[in-house]
Amino acid sequence: MAFSVISKKSSKTYYLHIRETPRADGKVTKLFYFSGSAEGAAPTCPDGYTVVENERTGLPFLKKKV
Repeated sequence: MAFSVISKKSSKTYYLHIRETPRADGKVTKLFYFSGSAEGAAPTCPDGYTVVENERTGLPFLKKKV
């Protein structure tokens, strides 16, 4: 089951995706983004992050826990 969030503003379902991108120094950066497609979605929300919704657009995004 993919990790999903339902927008309070638009009532659309968004699925969390993770893409790993190699950097020039050889390390890998993880990019987190939400999409309307469930294909290839991440199974869970990463530890240390919480989902927040943009008040103006209704789009979800991840925010690090303090």
